[in-house]
Amino acid sequence: MRRTTYALAAVAVLPLALAGCTEKSSSETSAGDITVTATDNGCDISASEGATGNSTFQITNNGSKVTEFYVYGEGDRVMGEVENIGPGLTRQLIVALPDPGTYQTACKAGMVGDGIRTDFLVSGDAVRQADEGGLLAEAASGYKRYVLSQIDALQETTASFVAAVKAGDVEGAKAQFPIARSYYERIEPVAESFPDELDPRIDLREPDVEPSAEWTGFHRIEKDLWAQGLQPDTNAMADQLQANIDELAEKVRADDFTVDPIQVAGGAQGLLDEVAKTKISGEEDFFSHTDLWDFQANVDGAQAAIAAVRPIIDERRPELGTSIDTRFAALDAELAKYRVGDGFVFYDTVTEPQRQELSNKIDALSAEVSQVQSVVAGE
Repeated sequence: MRRTTYALAAVAVLPLALAGCTEKSSSETSAGDITVTATDNGCDISASEGATGNSTFQITNNGSKVTEFYVYGEGDRVMGEVENIGPGLTRQLIVALPDPGTYQTACKAGMVGDGIRTDFLVSGDAVRQADEGGLLAEAASGYKRYVLSQIDALQETTASFVAAVKAGDVEGAKAQFPIARSYYERIEPVAESFPDELDPRIDLREPDVEPSAEWTGFHRIEKDLWAQGLQPDTNAMADQLQANIDELAEKVRADDFTVDPIQVAGGAQGLLDEVAKTKISGEEDFFSHTDLWDFQANVDGAQAAIAAVRPIIDERRPELGTSIDTRFAALDAELAKYRVGDGFVFYDTVTEPQRQELSNKIDALSAEVSQVQSVVAGE
């Protein structure tokens, strides 16, 4: 496979100032927080009602499986989420619920399926966070511009990837695979915010496919390219991938697509959680071993998200921004060791001690970036 990618250059749409976090972080419970105790078969929430404004959930995983927690609005719109909560860990999620109504919470043991859902009633007058100086609006518009730039490139590179697959050009498709995925990985939290299982249709890994469910997306085609050869339905899978990417693009470009800066901050954390959970272990790109391309893309996306909210951080807690910069620089230097040209070495050549050092850099970032969401929320 040709070790090149031009995907990395596109992240410079915003000034980058950096971040990181992992599922290893936890937060202390404060008065008014809603506690969630998740198990493999349960989801115990300390309150079923709340007031308009920001709601803070403290989620503890007492089960044996990695879990995730979602808050859904009307039409299954994701208002907030936190993924990759390992057994025994506690994670904080701050969600802006500005309008009264009935929302739903969900614990998803194993991070699959619809989860255990509970209605969450929000009452009170509609609330909008004060935006002195327009920093929140600026953050929202800046991040939306970034997402739109990535969507344009994602459609273009996916089209090139699909064309190579359908032409039977296996080596060409292999070269395009990490390039197209990089654009997706940078903005994956946006895809996860839409209903209809859009993200799983695009990016589900084989071990997470439920029995009798159809497996589609990047990783299904990855297996065909690297492990089992092109299949009778590979071209159909390629067409379906393009259709799903086009659906994502249509949703992002819709007039009613909005960006919540609190959710943007949470998305930065989610992207680096994913690095800590699936990229470090090598389980994400199991067949191609192109994990470092994904790793870099997740970091790029987190950079852009934090850059969008950085003026808020600088106004409210400037020392946090400085600490984040320092921690990110250390991770960037560590990643640079594995570059080859415009791309990276394959991940199966990275030793366990080297992987541990990468993990350590992510852990160091987590203590800083875990504070960003509360700063943006004004808490």
